Amino acid sequence: MESCPCGSGLPYGECCEPYITGKMAAPTAEALMRSRYTAYAIHAIDYIMATCLNEQKIDREGVKAWSEKSKWLGLKIITVRDGGKDDEGGTVIFDALYEKKGLRYVHHEIGYFIKRDGRWYYEDGQIEPQTIVRNGPKVGRNDPCGCGSGKKYKHCCGS
Repeated sequence: MESCPCGSGLPYGECCEPYITGKMAAPTAEALMRSRYTAYAIHAIDYIMATCLNEQKIDREGVKAWSEKSKWLGLKIITVRDGGKDDEGGTVIFDALYEKKGLRYVHHEIGYFIKRDGRWYYEDGQIEPQTIVRNGPKVGRNDPCGCGSGKKYKHCCGS
């Protein structure tokens, strides 16, 4: 059976599928976060919209485009504050890794969740820009390309 895209290690059918199909409500803020990530990965736009507290403020077409034009690579839950079965609110800090047009990105967010009428909703999020640190020396435009083609970087992989 296929593993769930959320990275829990469980099969999709035992993890996020019951929430996305509406068979069950996510019991915690983290479970909702994981299922929303999975919904992006499988393009379940209706679920993403339905789990937003202020659905009318969300750009459905933008959500759909991001979901469908990205290859979802993994979810890393960094911190969970509150958001348990007995809580009314919670915060989940996470990294969603994805690839778009051949470039890899990390969407780092502080997600705020709230429980209304016994169901968890995504209330809002604060995106935190990530600093990218180069591991090696910078390659100059006129340096030989690192791919071994013998061309200058600017005429090869740097173009």
